[in-house]
Amino acid sequence: MLRGLIFDVDGTLADTESTHRAAFNQAFVEFGLDWHWDDALYTQLLNVTGGRERILQYMKTAQPDLGKFGVMGVQASVKRLFELKTQAYVRSVNDGALELRPGVLKLIHEARAQGVQLAIATTTSPVNVAALLSRAMGPDWRLSFAAIGDGASAPVKKPDPQVYLQVLETLGLASAQCLALEDSSTGLRAASAAGLVTLITPTRYTAHDDFRAALRVVPDLSQVDLAQLRLWHAQSQQAASVA
Repeated sequence: MLRGLIFDVDGTLADTESTHRAAFNQAFVEFGLDWHWDDALYTQLLNVTGGRERILQYMKTAQPDLGKFGVMGVQASVKRLFELKTQAYVRSVNDGALELRPGVLKLIHEARAQGVQLAIATTTSPVNVAALLSRAMGPDWRLSFAAIGDGASAPVKKPDPQVYLQVLETLGLASAQCLALEDSSTGLRAASAAGLVTLITPTRYTAHDDFRAALRVVPDLSQVDLAQLRLWHAQSQQAASVA
Protein backbone atom coordinates (compact mmCIF):
# COMPACT_ATOMS: atom_id res chain seq x y z
CA MET A 1 0.00 0.00 0.00
CA LEU A 2 1.23 3.48 -0.89
CA ARG A 3 1.76 5.45 2.32
CA GLY A 4 4.33 8.07 1.37
CA LEU A 5 5.30 10.39 -1.48
CA ILE A 6 8.86 11.70 -1.48
CA PHE A 7 9.56 14.73 -3.68
CA ASP A 8 12.82 15.94 -5.13
CA VAL A 9 12.89 19.76 -5.40
CA ASP A 10 14.94 21.18 -8.30
CA GLY A 11 13.27 20.18 -11.55
CA THR A 12 10.52 18.19 -9.79
CA LEU A 13 8.59 20.60 -7.60
CA ALA A 14 9.59 23.51 -9.83
CA ASP A 15 11.56 23.92 -13.05
CA THR A 16 14.33 25.77 -11.27
CA GLU A 17 17.44 25.18 -13.35
CA SER A 18 17.24 28.26 -15.58
CA THR A 19 16.94 30.37 -12.45
CA HIS A 20 19.88 28.56 -10.86
CA ARG A 21 21.94 29.10 -14.02
CA ALA A 22 21.19 32.82 -14.03
CA ALA A 23 22.15 32.99 -10.35
CA PHE A 24 25.50 31.31 -11.03
CA ASN A 25 26.20 33.83 -13.79
CA GLN A 26 25.25 36.72 -11.52
CA ALA A 27 27.63 35.38 -8.87
CA PHE A 28 30.47 35.24 -11.39
CA VAL A 29 29.89 38.90 -12.29
CA GLU A 30 29.80 39.96 -8.63
CA PHE A 31 33.02 38.03 -7.97
CA GLY A 32 34.74 39.72 -10.90
CA LEU A 33 35.00 36.68 -13.18
CA ASP A 34 34.32 36.67 -16.92
CA TRP A 35 32.72 33.21 -16.78
CA HIS A 36 29.33 32.58 -18.36
CA TRP A 37 27.41 29.31 -18.30
CA ASP A 38 25.10 28.99 -21.30
CA ASP A 39 22.35 26.36 -21.58
CA ALA A 40 24.52 23.75 -23.29
CA LEU A 41 27.34 24.05 -20.76
CA TYR A 42 24.97 24.07 -17.81
CA THR A 43 23.24 20.94 -19.07
CA GLN A 44 26.61 19.19 -18.98
CA LEU A 45 27.42 20.56 -15.54
CA LEU A 46 24.17 19.18 -14.16
CA ASN A 47 25.84 15.77 -14.27
CA VAL A 48 27.73 17.04 -11.22
CA THR A 49 25.41 17.17 -8.22
CA GLY A 50 25.65 20.19 -5.92
CA GLY A 51 26.37 23.85 -6.59
CA ARG A 52 29.75 23.97 -4.88
CA GLU A 53 30.78 20.78 -6.61
CA ARG A 54 29.64 22.19 -9.97
CA ILE A 55 31.75 25.32 -9.54
CA LEU A 56 34.80 23.29 -8.52
CA GLN A 57 34.39 20.92 -11.47
CA TYR A 58 34.25 23.87 -13.86
CA MET A 59 37.33 25.39 -12.27
CA LYS A 60 39.31 22.20 -12.68
CA THR A 61 38.27 21.36 -16.22
CA ALA A 62 37.60 24.63 -18.03
CA GLN A 63 39.68 27.05 -15.95
CA PRO A 64 42.91 25.20 -15.13
CA ASP A 65 44.78 28.38 -14.11
CA LEU A 66 43.67 28.22 -10.47
CA GLY A 67 46.44 30.61 -9.47
CA LYS A 68 44.13 33.49 -10.37
CA PHE A 69 42.30 32.93 -7.08
CA GLY A 70 45.40 34.10 -5.23
CA VAL A 71 45.25 34.67 -1.50
CA MET A 72 41.66 33.44 -1.12
CA GLY A 73 42.53 30.06 -2.59
CA VAL A 74 40.29 27.69 -4.46
CA GLN A 75 38.12 26.39 -1.61
CA ALA A 76 37.47 29.84 -0.15
CA SER A 77 36.62 31.15 -3.63
CA VAL A 78 34.19 28.30 -4.23
CA LYS A 79 32.54 28.99 -0.87
CA ARG A 80 32.14 32.69 -1.63
CA LEU A 81 30.88 32.08 -5.16
CA PHE A 82 28.29 29.67 -3.83
CA GLU A 83 27.17 32.19 -1.21
CA LEU A 84 26.74 34.87 -3.90
CA LYS A 85 24.90 32.41 -6.13
CA THR A 86 22.51 31.41 -3.32
CA GLN A 87 21.76 35.05 -2.55
CA ALA A 88 21.02 35.75 -6.22
CA TYR A 89 18.77 32.67 -6.47
CA VAL A 90 16.78 33.55 -3.36
CA ARG A 91 16.30 37.13 -4.61
CA SER A 92 14.94 35.81 -7.90
CA VAL A 93 12.55 33.41 -6.17
CA ASN A 94 11.33 36.12 -3.81
CA ASP A 95 10.75 38.35 -6.85
CA GLY A 96 8.43 35.71 -8.33
CA ALA A 97 10.74 34.08 -10.88
CA LEU A 98 9.40 30.58 -10.18
CA GLU A 99 6.17 28.72 -9.60
CA LEU A 100 5.51 25.07 -8.88
CA ARG A 101 5.17 22.74 -11.86
CA PRO A 102 1.69 21.78 -13.07
CA GLY A 103 -0.14 19.33 -10.82
CA VAL A 104 2.27 19.58 -7.87
CA LEU A 105 -0.01 21.47 -5.46
CA LYS A 106 -3.04 19.43 -6.46
CA LEU A 107 -1.23 16.18 -5.70
CA ILE A 108 0.08 17.52 -2.40
CA HIS A 109 -3.42 18.54 -1.30
CA GLU A 110 -4.90 15.23 -2.47
CA ALA A 111 -2.27 13.19 -0.63
CA ARG A 112 -2.69 15.12 2.60
CA ALA A 113 -6.47 14.76 2.44
CA GLN A 114 -6.12 10.99 2.07
CA GLY A 115 -3.55 10.51 4.82
CA VAL A 116 -0.53 9.85 2.61
CA GLN A 117 2.63 11.22 4.21
CA LEU A 118 4.71 13.72 2.24
CA ALA A 119 8.45 14.25 2.33
CA ILE A 120 11.24 16.12 0.56
CA ALA A 121 14.53 14.52 -0.45
CA THR A 122 16.84 16.98 -2.16
CA THR A 123 20.51 17.84 -2.25
CA THR A 124 19.87 21.56 -2.58
CA SER A 125 20.44 23.86 0.38
CA PRO A 126 17.74 24.48 3.02
CA VAL A 127 17.55 28.19 2.18
CA ASN A 128 16.72 27.37 -1.45
CA VAL A 129 13.96 24.96 -0.42
CA ALA A 130 12.50 27.48 2.03
CA ALA A 131 12.57 30.31 -0.50
CA LEU A 132 10.74 28.26 -3.14
CA LEU A 133 8.09 26.67 -0.93
CA SER A 134 7.36 29.64 1.31
CA ARG A 135 6.69 31.66 -1.84
CA ALA A 136 4.57 28.92 -3.44
CA MET A 137 2.77 27.50 -0.39
CA GLY A 138 2.97 30.18 2.28
CA PRO A 139 4.94 30.52 5.53
CA ASP A 140 3.53 27.29 6.99
CA TRP A 141 4.73 25.13 4.08
CA ARG A 142 6.74 22.85 6.40
CA LEU A 143 3.53 21.60 8.00
CA SER A 144 2.72 19.75 4.77
CA PHE A 145 5.82 17.56 5.01
CA ALA A 146 6.46 14.87 7.61
CA ALA A 147 10.16 14.71 6.71
CA ILE A 148 12.61 17.04 4.97
CA GLY A 149 16.03 15.93 3.82
CA ASP A 150 18.32 18.44 2.13
CA GLY A 151 21.92 19.30 1.38
CA ALA A 152 22.59 20.16 5.02
CA SER A 153 21.19 16.99 6.57
CA ALA A 154 22.54 14.72 3.82
CA PRO A 155 25.89 16.08 2.62
CA VAL A 156 26.61 13.05 0.43
CA LYS A 157 24.95 14.08 -2.81
CA LYS A 158 22.76 12.10 -5.18
CA PRO A 159 23.16 9.58 -6.84
CA ASP A 160 24.12 8.37 -3.35
CA PRO A 161 20.89 7.32 -1.57
CA GLN A 162 21.79 9.02 1.74
CA VAL A 163 19.03 11.64 1.65
CA TYR A 164 16.36 9.07 0.74
CA LEU A 165 17.47 6.69 3.48
CA GLN A 166 17.34 9.53 6.02
CA VAL A 167 13.85 10.52 4.94
CA LEU A 168 12.55 6.96 5.05
CA GLU A 169 13.88 6.60 8.59
CA THR A 170 12.20 9.83 9.66
CA LEU A 171 8.90 8.78 8.09
CA GLY A 172 9.12 5.36 9.73
CA LEU A 173 8.13 3.74 6.46
CA ALA A 174 9.68 0.99 4.37
CA SER A 175 10.81 1.84 0.86
CA ALA A 176 8.12 -0.49 -0.51
CA GLN A 177 5.46 1.76 1.03
CA CYS A 178 6.66 4.91 -0.72
CA LEU A 179 7.01 6.45 -4.16
CA ALA A 180 9.76 8.88 -5.15
CA LEU A 181 9.16 11.72 -7.59
CA GLU A 182 12.19 12.88 -9.57
CA ASP A 183 13.14 14.63 -12.80
CA SER A 184 16.65 13.31 -13.55
CA SER A 185 18.60 10.08 -13.92
CA THR A 186 20.80 11.15 -11.01
CA GLY A 187 17.77 11.37 -8.76
CA LEU A 188 16.38 8.14 -10.16
CA ARG A 189 19.60 6.32 -9.32
CA ALA A 190 19.55 7.69 -5.77
CA ALA A 191 15.93 6.69 -5.19
CA SER A 192 16.44 3.26 -6.74
CA ALA A 193 19.48 2.65 -4.54
CA ALA A 194 17.24 3.31 -1.54
CA GLY A 195 14.77 0.69 -2.81
CA LEU A 196 12.17 3.17 -4.05
CA VAL A 197 10.12 3.01 -7.21
CA THR A 198 10.23 6.35 -8.97
CA LEU A 199 7.95 8.48 -11.13
CA ILE A 200 9.82 10.81 -13.48
CA THR A 201 8.66 14.22 -14.72
CA PRO A 202 11.59 15.39 -16.89
CA THR A 203 12.54 18.94 -17.78
CA ARG A 204 14.31 20.22 -20.88
CA TYR A 205 17.57 19.85 -19.00
CA THR A 206 16.97 16.16 -18.24
CA ALA A 207 14.91 15.00 -21.22
CA HIS A 208 17.97 13.21 -22.63
CA ASP A 209 18.55 11.15 -19.45
CA ASP A 210 18.17 7.38 -19.19
CA PHE A 211 14.89 6.64 -17.40
CA ARG A 212 14.55 2.95 -18.18
CA ALA A 213 14.53 2.08 -14.47
CA ALA A 214 11.63 4.43 -13.69
CA LEU A 215 8.14 3.29 -12.78
CA ARG A 216 6.69 5.72 -15.33
CA VAL A 217 7.73 8.89 -17.16
CA VAL A 218 5.07 11.59 -17.54
CA PRO A 219 5.38 15.19 -18.78
CA ASP A 220 4.25 16.64 -15.44
CA LEU A 221 2.06 15.82 -12.46
CA SER A 222 -1.07 17.26 -14.05
CA GLN A 223 -1.12 13.98 -15.99
CA VAL A 224 -1.75 11.86 -12.86
CA ASP A 225 -3.74 11.78 -9.63
CA LEU A 226 -3.26 9.85 -6.40
CA ALA A 227 -5.48 6.99 -7.53
CA GLN A 228 -3.29 6.47 -10.61
CA LEU A 229 -0.12 6.55 -8.49
CA ARG A 230 -1.62 4.01 -6.09
CA LEU A 231 -2.41 1.71 -9.00
CA TRP A 232 1.05 1.96 -10.57
CA HIS A 233 2.70 1.51 -7.20
CA ALA A 234 0.62 -1.59 -6.41
CA GLN A 235 1.40 -3.08 -9.80
CA SER A 236 5.12 -2.54 -9.25
CA GLN A 237 4.98 -4.24 -5.86
CA GLN A 238 3.08 -7.20 -7.32
CA ALA A 239 5.64 -7.53 -10.10
CA ALA A 240 8.49 -7.39 -7.58
CA SER A 241 6.93 -10.13 -5.46
CA VAL A 242 6.63 -12.42 -8.46
CA ALA A 243 10.18 -11.80 -9.73
